[in-house]
Amino acid sequence: MLVSASFLGCENPPDILKKLDVTDCDFIHVDVKDGRFVSGKTMPFKEMRNIYKYTSKRLDVHLMVEEASSFIQDYAGLNTEYITIHVESNHVLENLQLIDSYHIKPGLAICPDTPLQDIVPYLPLIKQILIMSIEPGESGQAFIKEMEKKCIEARALLKEYKLDIIVSIDGGVNNNTISYCKKCDMVVSCSYVINSDDFQERIDSLRR
Repeated sequence: MLVSASFLGCENPPDILKKLDVTDCDFIHVDVKDGRFVSGKTMPFKEMRNIYKYTSKRLDVHLMVEEASSFIQDYAGLNTEYITIHVESNHVLENLQLIDSYHIKPGLAICPDTPLQDIVPYLPLIKQILIMSIEPGESGQAFIKEMEKKCIEARALLKEYKLDIIVSIDGGVNNNTISYCKKCDMVVSCSYVINSDDFQERIDSLRR
């Protein structure tokens, strides 16, 4: 199981990023909020671009925004492995193509109430399906257990189309909810990891 560690909402990002950098988490998950697609905004890019000072890990960028193009151009210049936009956002096709033009792996996120079939037209263009197991926006929400079924459906869909795309899940992932994520290739975890005294122990518990 791959682990993408998020620092959404933490009070001291540099300190948290330094601590995550010495763990074996696979990616740093960067949540970006525009205040329109979801409530609240994350720190501006002029601050976020300094992330390289605190971690050398590859970034897994999640754009919770309505209009992704300008954000894509910004984050494409960092040490980024994935940029994931929402299927519910604007200009999905054009933005997936834009991500790919930077030789970054495009991903598509899907909210809990959105039918999985909505992503089917874009499957040839993506390398990650990110299933939201909370309503996107705020860290610390309870895991929606019904999303296990969506993970199973995603796995079946990829088998049907014979596509090499990872299935990720984001929201409320911890040692109690990890059992609902067995059909996933990667989990995103925030508060469970960064609100602990031992980041590595928490990451290890998600891999078991």
